[in-house]
Amino acid sequence: MRRPLFGVLLLAACAFPVAAGTLESAANSRAQPMQFTRHQEGPAEACGAKCRVYVFASGMITADTPRRFEAFAREYDLTGATVVLDSDGGSVRGALALGRVIRQFGFATTVGRRMDRGSTGAASGVVSAPASCESMCAFVLLGGVQREVPAKSRVLVHQIWLGDRRDDAVAASYSAEDLVLVQRDIGNMVRYTADMGGGAELIELALRIPPWEPMRALSREELQRSGLDGSAEPSEPSTAATLTPVSAQGADRAGQSNDRGWALLDRTGVPAMLARHHPLTYEGERIGNFDLVLACGDAPGSYTLTYVERRTRPASAALPPIVEQVRLWIGDADVLFRITASEAKGSSRQVETVATTTIAAPQLRAFAGTASRSLSVHTRSAGQPATMIRIGNSGFAKSFPQFEAVCAEQSRLRIDAHAQLDQRR
Repeated sequence: MRRPLFGVLLLAACAFPVAAGTLESAANSRAQPMQFTRHQEGPAEACGAKCRVYVFASGMITADTPRRFEAFAREYDLTGATVVLDSDGGSVRGALALGRVIRQFGFATTVGRRMDRGSTGAASGVVSAPASCESMCAFVLLGGVQREVPAKSRVLVHQIWLGDRRDDAVAASYSAEDLVLVQRDIGNMVRYTADMGGGAELIELALRIPPWEPMRALSREELQRSGLDGSAEPSEPSTAATLTPVSAQGADRAGQSNDRGWALLDRTGVPAMLARHHPLTYEGERIGNFDLVLACGDAPGSYTLTYVERRTRPASAALPPIVEQVRLWIGDADVLFRITASEAKGSSRQVETVATTTIAAPQLRAFAGTASRSLSVHTRSAGQPATMIRIGNSGFAKSFPQFEAVCAEQSRLRIDAHAQLDQRR
């Protein structure tokens, strides 16, 4: 049975907010199948035949979107129209077919959305920034005979992935057929990009970003080089520091956590732990790895979460920077860790960071409750790009009830022991 492929993030459910808040996608027009509306720049008596026509396209791209758009385009007079995109992306095949339909009709493309009626100083139908064109929407944008991205709008990209496994891509299993499907769609994207006159850099940038990282916003220079913005003026080159990748084989592992999902580590005489291992990446390059270890808390209904990171650099480079901040986004909570250590280990080229925080049982139960739930770990270091990794809950729902029961028993034993000590005094 063939599975649908989606070039999405974020995010929609994985689209990493830049402020504290839920990681679950809000129900809005962008989460619905793409809709089209025609708007004219102004009243015919004011601009006559020179009135520009806009087609506002907002929502998710599905396999049926190209057919629906073609029917829409034949129903209305869209001569010389500009298609205005505001989308989180969607189906790979649907997006490529939609871009070809746009090129077939000779439409221009841009990124924006329609201003609400009554907006100060704006007529209904005028393109409004900011808006975003994410994931496969970038390839639809490429279909325009002319392309423009307003300064306040954004184009974001990341890898395509099997839609039913993007929520916890590291823990999922993949078959040879899955790889064939992905490779085929990548080939279609390469062919489409060449046919539309786009730059190979667009493919390279998109395929660099794994589904557990935030989507990559393209700079003005990248928009221009990729052919997504014919009006883009190059800005000053970025001076931001970059992270140097290391070989995955060179990264030390804790040995107990499981990178195929959350695992319960419950051994005789050892306190219960629920742990998860994950690669640490920046724009798809491996820079280390980390473990999240959940242990019983000091008080009933609370738990201790420990973050242990190992970040490595090659011998030719300076040591990685000391991690200054670790925070967790889970549900509606933004949780700050307390860093207990972040230092080089002996003569190795590795910096190990340990940070802890306390987390409440209701947040963990909510995380376990739905298969598509995820949490995000964010780190910050001076002079270095921040890292942000999204982790799914594979194995958590199965293990957490048993882990919770063990912790409840341990808490009861501690309370009983304190009570006995108090009676002896």
